[in-house]
Amino acid sequence: MKQIESYVDEVYHNVGGNKKDIEDLKAEMKNHLLEAVHELKSEGKSEQEAIEIAINRFGGENEMRSVIGQLFKAQKVFAKWVLYLALICLITTVTPFGVIWSLEEQNARENSIVATKIFDVLDGKRAISKDMEEEIKGLVQGTDQISQIEIYNVSNVDNNNLVFDYVRDTKPDYRYEQKVWNPEWLQADFFPYGNGDGKRWYVEMETRHIGSLMSIILFSGMAVYITLFTIWATVNAYHHKRLNIGWVIVFTLLNIVGYLLYFLVGKRKVPA
Repeated sequence: MKQIESYVDEVYHNVGGNKKDIEDLKAEMKNHLLEAVHELKSEGKSEQEAIEIAINRFGGENEMRSVIGQLFKAQKVFAKWVLYLALICLITTVTPFGVIWSLEEQNARENSIVATKIFDVLDGKRAISKDMEEEIKGLVQGTDQISQIEIYNVSNVDNNNLVFDYVRDTKPDYRYEQKVWNPEWLQADFFPYGNGDGKRWYVEMETRHIGSLMSIILFSGMAVYITLFTIWATVNAYHHKRLNIGWVIVFTLLNIVGYLLYFLVGKRKVPA
């Protein structure tokens, strides 16, 4: 049946893709053709007639080559684009997350610096003068995440453990608030940031945090990325005829590490 083998070889000539996949498909096509030839011969056809009829039933060499070429190309393009989309999603998730995380770290450092400078202004003073108020106000206005500041004279509180109760129930000696940038989509939360000098003053600031937005970006972006990566890895495993539910779970849970494990396991099986 060299004519059958020649036909199959010509159909897959110049077809790009995984070599093992191509060899498996060639073997499968040969088996179908040989079965058809034997069936036709049993119906009384000569071997040459049976071969020609079987090949024609497959659509002829040129048509089959075109169909198979397009099929491999479509599979390859689909898998490639899924991987590209996964990488784009990963980059567009990590980049804004990193920028926001860096901004939050910068704000945290600035809050600490402002608090330290305010305690420098208050150091050794028994009361807050107008000049001190202006200086403290200027420090707060120099930020865009501190929305409110309250300063309490806690020198009358003997027990430091009672400072929080005192602050909660007492009118501050100085209070200033400002509007900070806070569009609705920012999903910002405002948390108190309090500290005392252990002697006379307790300073409490309300600061903006955008941790909720960070969580939304991180979890939604990574969910899409992991889904796309899992689809890409699953398509590859299917083409390699190694797809099973275990590998899908490994791809989903371990991502790149899981695919590397899959690759190494496949590589170890090749020599055998």
